[in-house]
Amino acid sequence: MAPPPQPRVCVTGGGGFIASWLVKLLLSRGYAVHATLRDPSDPKNAHLTRLDKAPENLHLFKADVLDYDTLTPAVQGCEGVFHLATPHILNVTMQSTVLDPAVKGTLNILKVSSAAKVQKLVVMSSVAAVDFNPNWPQDKIKDESCWSDKEFCKENGDWYSVAKITAEQIALDYADKNGLNVVTLCPPLVFGPLLQPTVNTSSNFLIYIVKGSVISFLFFALIHLYYKDYHFSDEFSV
Repeated sequence: MAPPPQPRVCVTGGGGFIASWLVKLLLSRGYAVHATLRDPSDPKNAHLTRLDKAPENLHLFKADVLDYDTLTPAVQGCEGVFHLATPHILNVTMQSTVLDPAVKGTLNILKVSSAAKVQKLVVMSSVAAVDFNPNWPQDKIKDESCWSDKEFCKENGDWYSVAKITAEQIALDYADKNGLNVVTLCPPLVFGPLLQPTVNTSSNFLIYIVKGSVISFLFFALIHLYYKDYHFSDEFSV
């Protein structure tokens, strides 16, 4: 009897902090992984090719979530997609910097996943999409019914949170209307050792604190998460 086909998944933004650990985990679990990168030849992505089982099971695709056509080859043939590619910038004050790319990128990956008949799409949202609601009762647990207040976030110049709220709502609405199996995850700031050679955003928070910098970002007040705990949830969302 022929062995079952190797499960194949796509990870967008594969060179990022969380995504790199996810790629490593998926490879260790026997998955063939398609990782999208803006520039696979960039030295900052070289760590991916050195992961265990990468030579035979990791395939790098030059793609941009803002360009639908570049995503199609990466998602084709995959039974699952992890959408992690999104702008994450400290002190974001311009809508065009983060909101527009996040929304368009999410729509593109939703449409590509539908066209490729993906079995499940995991969208990495953020606790920022649910935690900033000044009108939510303090003694009531925040659950799936709680969303951050967009106007409150806009007034505070927090376009990252606005982007995460909007993108997650679009993903869930698209799933309901088109029958796509979508799971959203809302992690807080994630810390841990780095696989990539560049410092990621959450680690920059620690650097800013050590230097005594003031961070005007609502995210800083949130709970923090160790990277292994987050990838445990990622794995069980496949």
